[in-house]
Amino acid sequence: MIKQFFKPWNTNKVFIKILFLIFIIGCSWEQDTETRTAISSFENTPYEIRRGVNISHWLSQSERRGEERRNFIQKEDIDFISSVGYDHIRIPIDEEQMWDTLGNKESEAFELLHNGIRWAAENQLRVVVDLHILRSHYFNADDKPLWTDPAAQLQFINCWRDLSEELKKYPNGLVAYELMNEPVADDPEEWNILVERALAVVRENEPERKVVIGSNRWQSVFTFDDLRIPEDDNHIILSFHFYIPFIITHYQASWTDIADYDGPVKYPGLTVEDEDLEGLEGELYDRIKNEQRYYDRDILEMLMAQPIQKASQYDLPLYCGEWGCYPTIDEASRMQWYKDMRFILEKNNISWANWDYKGGFGIVDRDVNKPFAELINILVGD
Repeated sequence: MIKQFFKPWNTNKVFIKILFLIFIIGCSWEQDTETRTAISSFENTPYEIRRGVNISHWLSQSERRGEERRNFIQKEDIDFISSVGYDHIRIPIDEEQMWDTLGNKESEAFELLHNGIRWAAENQLRVVVDLHILRSHYFNADDKPLWTDPAAQLQFINCWRDLSEELKKYPNGLVAYELMNEPVADDPEEWNILVERALAVVRENEPERKVVIGSNRWQSVFTFDDLRIPEDDNHIILSFHFYIPFIITHYQASWTDIADYDGPVKYPGLTVEDEDLEGLEGELYDRIKNEQRYYDRDILEMLMAQPIQKASQYDLPLYCGEWGCYPTIDEASRMQWYKDMRFILEKNNISWANWDYKGGFGIVDRDVNKPFAELINILVGD
């Protein structure tokens, strides 16, 4: 048997397999070394962001699982985002993807999250990890047990205990946490209290981690004065979202209450003319009539006054973590809205992440994997 095993042809096969194994291990070691070097480059550096994009519908708001989810975002996507001029990504994650119903971490989902962070580091991109949707809280749901059920609140806190434990190994200069996307509480004080509890959990092990906190009711600019800023914590980033005017940014979006309006809209200027209201009835008439207002760059900037003033008052950075316009209005109006928004945000030193990378508002057509060059140039061009 020994002689048979060491026949020349068997010896050659074993030798080739050993060489191949050494090659694979060597490549893996080299890649790991490069990744560790990239991650360590963020140590002792400030967490500074300017222009980012949301990696939506990957670990959030998606039914993709297994290979389909794994293939939806690859390193090549993050390479591309870096190549066009972005400096960070916002990664929304959902509780139902990251944890099972018993609260156990889903290993594959966390592996993908780690991949996203590592790919970002290799491209010198920073990351915002955004807890987007909870089983007890979806921003557009009628029933949100998070605000009334102590067990749901405890589960939210435990999510942040797990996330902090899982991600604390990354430098503060690389990763920031966003406590929750678009809280919608009837009483803003309910959100203020939950912010304090979640932040306390993060601060147990990460006293200097940047934490993004948004205002109540969809992170609206109109509720920013209701947000209570945690005291004696200068590692906070204040956040708002901006989709105004809604009839422009969400024209004919199927999930909205204005989806059935197919008349003309315009930006800048009066969004809907009087004659375009003719023939509308009932709730749709009321809804569109409410959207009939004049908007231009100056008015959009004026609407951001609350968050701008509050960030200045507390000497904290300000972040517009979502803004975008659905590609259903005419291109001239859409592109002008994007131009005005970028101008306002950067004029006021507000960092931002547009919604989104290759979703419905995307900078890339996910069906054919083709970038929308004009939009990308407006967003991150010189």
